[in-house]
Amino acid sequence: MAELEIHTELGEHGQNPLIVPVSMTMAILAVLVAVATLFGHRAHTEELLLQSQATDQWAYYQAKNIRLHEMQTMIDLLNVVTTQDKEKTEQLREKYQKEVERYDSDKDSIAEKAKDHEHERDLLRAKADRFDAGEGILEIALVICSLTLLTNKKFFWYAAIGIGLAGIVVSLGGFLRQ
Repeated sequence: MAELEIHTELGEHGQNPLIVPVSMTMAILAVLVAVATLFGHRAHTEELLLQSQATDQWAYYQAKNIRLHEMQTMIDLLNVVTTQDKEKTEQLREKYQKEVERYDSDKDSIAEKAKDHEHERDLLRAKADRFDAGEGILEIALVICSLTLLTNKKFFWYAAIGIGLAGIVVSLGGFLRQ
């Protein structure tokens, strides 16, 4: 008896010619939503990693800057303090001056690297935003497509296809962001 009921239900659905094409459209939209979601999550993960790397570089920059100021303070101190061994004092001053120059040049390259990480992070954020927007649009298309099955109106199916195409275009924008 259960088989007969299942067969009867399938028979009723078989009378609606929209069931198969709309169901296929919904399946395709669902896969596209999953793909956009996957790429969006990956872009956000890479964005977070780059933010962490940029933060690390700025902390390194700050450490170098602190050391630079310590060395400058030592030079200033040697300039005002009277010492018994002038030659030794001059050697120390030269040593600290070389350290100041090294720290100064190091911090510039560190800052540049941090800015590069931030720039790359910003690009990834833009990519992730495109994938997220595409995901949202595709989800709307999926819901509108399901209205076709409830109302038997082809308008919803066509609208879902159009909105789905817009979602695909927006998602593809995530791949094109460089």
